[in-house]
Order: sequence, then structure tokens, then C-alpha cells
Amino acid sequence: MNKPVPAYGSAERAVISVRAWEVLDSRAHPTVACAVFLEGGFVGRAMVPTGASTGQFEVADLRDGGERYGGLGTRQAVERINTVVAADLVGRPVGTVDDRLSGPSNVTLAVSQAAAKAAAAAAGVALWRYLAEGDDYCLPCPMVNIFSGGRHAEGGVRIQDFLAVPLAAPTFSDALEVIWKVRRAAAQLTEGRYGRLMSRLVADEGGLAVLGGDDAEPLRILAEAIERVGEPVGIAIDVAATQIERPEEFLSQLQGWVAEYPIVSIEDPLGDEDWDGWQRASSLLGPIQLVGDDLFATDPARVRKAASLGVANTVLIKPNQIGTLKQAYETVREARTHGYATVVSARSGDTEDDIIADLAVGWNAGQIKIGSLMRSERLAKYNRLLEIEAFDNVHYGGWVR
Repeated sequence: MNKPVPAYGSAERAVISVRAWEVLDSRAHPTVACAVFLEGGFVGRAMVPTGASTGQFEVADLRDGGERYGGLGTRQAVERINTVVAADLVGRPVGTVDDRLSGPSNVTLAVSQAAAKAAAAAAGVALWRYLAEGDDYCLPCPMVNIFSGGRHAEGGVRIQDFLAVPLAAPTFSDALEVIWKVRRAAAQLTEGRYGRLMSRLVADEGGLAVLGGDDAEPLRILAEAIERVGEPVGIAIDVAATQIERPEEFLSQLQGWVAEYPIVSIEDPLGDEDWDGWQRASSLLGPIQLVGDDLFATDPARVRKAASLGVANTVLIKPNQIGTLKQAYETVREARTHGYATVVSARSGDTEDDIIADLAVGWNAGQIKIGSLMRSERLAKYNRLLEIEAFDNVHYGGWVR
């Protein structure tokens, strides 16, 4: 949380109980769920996601090690919340929760998200409305995964994601329908080239995948799918350079792809400490959206450094990289200070918690990256945005670059 809305007064309500437990994410890996209870009977519940493609500057999770769940268990994190964190927070105003949290991300974010939901419930408003500053909010433009590779579809191409971006849809629901058409066309083309099985199997974030060997193959299929649909749709690429060898070799290839295909956005084309390389990439690719994920790790200090070097122009926002909603929103504000766009993002190991939909609206992020139009942990978030559009009459911001 950045700040409560004073008129609602809910931030002063005291925490009366904090309870955490272990649940499973979309890869069936353990993660942490948490409930924060406030005086007056209000409660917020949350589950935290986990990433496969993680950068060195992210706040780490706490895992149990040992044999249970291959060492990925989260009982220690759960115990820490139920004892140390709960003892510190009970009796304190919910509005002070984020300021008191520190430590592993799956501990702090679980509590932070649950506390925000509890405060919004006490205020009697939707979470997005509770987080919004005045009337500065809109429904975000979706960046939708169509093909995966890298750590999201191991055994496939090296590039992590190829995504579709609706460029001219008038509403959020129209935007999703356009992308639905693109994904269907891409699946049909994949079936024609690689058989029905490859067109039905899905990667971690619900995307299609093809076998490795030709990194441009998903791009060619996606471009043909867009042409078949006949709607204004751009392509976004997530290279995830920290997960591949010699990413600098991709730079000239990316430049060639930009000249040949309708690419509007490229994410993490170089490593998270290759500042010289990022400066070259920003010079060569700057006219399009150049997104930093591992480069920024949702850290406002890294955004400031990038701005001083003229690096990138868009910041990916993943709250579990930094640990709390308050810290994540500080990064959003830092990005705006320097004229950077923002994209609120899910993780490859996600849950049915739909909180990032409210974050993207309330923080007026402008863009959201959830995954494909496949798998229920992805659709929960898209459906939440459709609900906000239908019930709260929030306008769609669209593609604005």
C-alpha cells in the first residue's frame, strides 16, 4: 500500500490476527497464503506467486530445503508469519503493516497483500479504488503470451516469451477478444506444422510452444496469425537475457526482427548488470518500448540508475521482487518521475489470486502482463479486469506508446 484513503479511516483499524498456511502455485510448487483479520470482522486473504526466471537482484523467498517437495516447502515461511510477524503486527493499525515488514519475499508479500485487501474491505471499496490516487486510474492494455520458450517452456526456443498486444481496441473486453482470435489462429498454424498435440499442450503461463532450434519460428507463426486475424496487433518479445548464454549476440538479430515484424516492445534483451549493453540497446531499439525486468527488479534505486544512464524506457513491476506493495508502488512512482512507462506483471508460478488486476488499475500502470488466455490462474486475473470494466465503469487506457 502506498497510502490509505483518509476519508475511509480503515487504515487505523487494528490487526487482531494474522494466519498463514502453505498452498500450491500453478506449477504445484509450495507457496504461502495469508489472512489478516482486523477489528470489526474484516479480513483479507492473499497468495503469493513464484517465478522461474528470477534475477539476482530480487528479494529471495524462504524455502525449507530437505526432501519435502524437493526442498521447495514453505513451512518455515508460514511459521515465521504465524509467530514473529503476527506477534509484531497484532494490535497495530493495518496502515502501518508494510512499514514493519522485512525479510524473505514470500513472507512479506503474503502479509502485505492480505493487509491491503483487509483495509479495502474495512473501507467498503474495491482494492483498486482503495489504492488509487484520486481519479487517476484506467484499465491496462494487456500484453498476452502466445508462445513460450526459455524457462517457461524448457526444451523449446531460447527466447522466453512472444506476446500479442492489441493496438486499437476501444475497450478491455474488445482487446481480449482480439487476442483470443490471435491465439486461436496461432494454435491452428501450430497444429498444421507440428500436429495437434503441440497445439494443445501449454507452457507455464499458458502459451504455445515449439521445439527448440529456430528462435524465430514462434515469431513467424505469430506474425502470420496476426495477419490472418486482420486486426491492429503488435508483437512483444521477452528475451529474458539473464537465462541464456551470450545474450549480446541477440542484439543485431532483434534489430533485424524489429525491421521485419510488427514488434512494439522488447523486454530484457541484455543481462541485469550489462549497463553498457543496455545503453547500446536503448540507442538501437529506443523508438519501441524497451522493458526492464531483471534489470530493475522492481527497485526504485535501479530505476534511478537506469534513468541517469538513459537506459530502457519501461519498468516491469513484480511486487514479489521487492517484497511489499508499498515498495512496489514506490517503484511505480519513481518510474513516472523519470518518464518511464510501467507494466504490472504476474509470475510464471502464479495462483488464482487476482490481486495484480486491482494493482494495475489502482496504480494506473497502463499495461499488464498476465500470461496467455489459457489456464485458470491466468484467467482469474483477466476475469477480474472484465469485472472491473463491467461493474465499476473504469475506462480502458489502451495502447498509448
